Parts: sequence; C-alpha cells; structure tokens
Amino acid sequence: MSRQALRVTVRRWHLWLGITLGGLFALVGLTGSALVFYPELERAFSEPLHAVPAGTRPRSWQAVLDTLHREHPERTGAWRIEVTAEGGAIPIRYYDPPETRGPGRFAPLLLWIDPVQLTTIRAGFWGRTVVTWLYDLHYRLLLDAPGGTALGILGIAMLGLIGSGLWAWWPRPGSWRRALRFKRDAAAVRRLYDLHKVVGLASVGLLLLVTATGVMLDLPDQTRAVIGRVSPLYRASAVVTVPRGAMLSLDALARIAQARMPDGALAWIETPAGPRGTVRVNLSRPGEPSRRFPRTNVWLDPYDGRIVAYRDGLAETGGDTVLDWLHPLHGGEAAGMAGRVLIFLSGLAPTMLFVTGWLRWRRRGRQRRSMHLV
Repeated sequence: MSRQALRVTVRRWHLWLGITLGGLFALVGLTGSALVFYPELERAFSEPLHAVPAGTRPRSWQAVLDTLHREHPERTGAWRIEVTAEGGAIPIRYYDPPETRGPGRFAPLLLWIDPVQLTTIRAGFWGRTVVTWLYDLHYRLLLDAPGGTALGILGIAMLGLIGSGLWAWWPRPGSWRRALRFKRDAAAVRRLYDLHKVVGLASVGLLLLVTATGVMLDLPDQTRAVIGRVSPLYRASAVVTVPRGAMLSLDALARIAQARMPDGALAWIETPAGPRGTVRVNLSRPGEPSRRFPRTNVWLDPYDGRIVAYRDGLAETGGDTVLDWLHPLHGGEAAGMAGRVLIFLSGLAPTMLFVTGWLRWRRRGRQRRSMHLV
C-alpha cells in the first residue's frame, strides 16, 4: 500500500472512530474535567460542609470514632477516616454497607462529621450524591464493574482515535508550516478542519496520557497482570491480632505510625474490621505522587500498638511505582494545582474535537450531495 493510500485509509478509520466513539469520548472528558475538582465540588454542593471553616480540626481522632460508634452502633466493620490537608468537615467511608451490597458494586456509606460539634452533618451512599454519581458515570458508565471493563476496552479504541488523527495529519517533509497554519479567510469547511487540527495538536499529549491511564485504571486486573510479568508487585499479607483488653486510642496509634515514618502527614486512619483486625494508618510523605491516596501504610496491633507491617511509598518496585502514579497523573494531582488545571482543560478538548469533526463531516456531506444534484 502506498503512503498516500495508507493516509486515506487512516483518515477513514479516524472519521468512523470519531463518529461512533466521539460522543462517548466527549462525555468521559467533560465528566473527568468536573472530577478534577471532586473534593471542592462535594463541598460546594453541600451547605453544611461549606459552612465548616477550613483549618478546623477535631480534638482527637478517637472522639471522631466514638461519634461513629454512638451514631451507628449496628455498623461493626471498618471505618476509614480521612485526614484532609485543609481541615474542615471530616470525610468518612464505611465500605460494603448492607443497604448497597451487591456483586461488583462499589457503594460505600459516606459521612461528614463536624470536627467541633462531633455530629454527622451529611450522609449518603456512593452514587446517590451529585458528585459521586458523576464519578460513577465517568468511571463505570453507571454499570458497576461490567461498565468499567467496557469503558476500559472502549478506551483502547479511543487511543486509536487519537493516534489515527495524529497520523492522518502528520505533514510531509517541508510542509510543516502549511500544516500548522490556521486559514481565517478560508471556507467554513476548511476553518472547521483548522480548528479541529489546532485543538487536537494542543491537547494530543495530555489526551494520550489521560486516556492511557484511564484504560489502566478501568482494567486493574489486566493492568496488574501485565505489569506483574515485568516487575514484582506489592501484596499485603493477611495479619490478624489476638483480642486482649481495650484497644488503644486512634491518636496513640497514629503517633506510633508517624514515629515510624516521621516525615509522613496523616492522610487516612482505618479502624479494624473486627476484633482480630488491625488499624491501618496512611501517611503522605514528600515525594509521593498523591497526597490524598499515598502508598505509605503502617498496620498496627490496636491492643498494644505493635507495628505488624508497613509499606514505604518511596521504596516501591518499578511496577508498583507505575501503579502509584496512575491516579495522580490521570487527575493531575501529581503536578499540583497547575496539573489539575491542565487536566481540566484537556477534558474539554474531546467535546470540541467531536463537535468540529461532526460539523465538518456534515458540511462535506451536503457539498457532495449538492454536486451530485448539479
């Protein structure tokens, strides 16, 4: 096949991939842009959360746990208490509540506690708040685990859409200047092409990054299987404790964990799932890609404070390092606020590409029909 014939074929692939997948790509991009600021949106949509001043902290984390036990005595499983950098209302999760339990479902109970009054100021199940509904739409198309798998497979096709567009545009030697021009005085079909081209070229790097990391996040088992062939991956060993007396306070256990990793800031505290379980403390250390979901973990015996296992997020294998960076790169957190803004803007690009590509296709179709009628 000649170079010109190959270019024509790739352009056709790009056209039909864009027509069939462009709308879905736009939907995923727009929802992804919104979710870049997921915690901020959660507060903005809730007056009780917005009313709690930033910087407010509870007098103790044990007092927070006591509130949970008092208000929800029937929930005897593990609680995950988030320790946010900015303070304010305390986000808490209770995984696998009986109300939403089901195969392939992710629908924890979400609570927010006032750190001063130590009362629940907001409660709801995952997928039943505006922001978590958007998250499910973006991540699993509201179809639980099968939706995530389907979106991961479609994401591979989206990578083909991006790559075919870049291939179809790639100029011949000596024609780069003409290929990069935006012809303001050209016909509408040409201006649409130029706008499509400019948006695509400006966003192609980020779109490839976000789409590729999205595919890997949507297909976690397949991703781990592939990476595990090249590099060993961390596997937490099952640790059980022997009940003996009262448990130590969460504050004492958090201090022990921080003494093990003195440069780590508290990110999450997870309580035992039962009387033989452990307390897990997640610590965010300088150099980890995610402040919110760090990989430095310390597991403690809640009865005597003994450290039974730990994971150093800065001493990962190559494979685990790849996995650790997926979510922070996908959402832009790895590059701070500037990275989040760039990812937000990149999420708008698929809509612009779909609209300009579809309009150009329609206009060219009308032109061809008009020529046949003459």
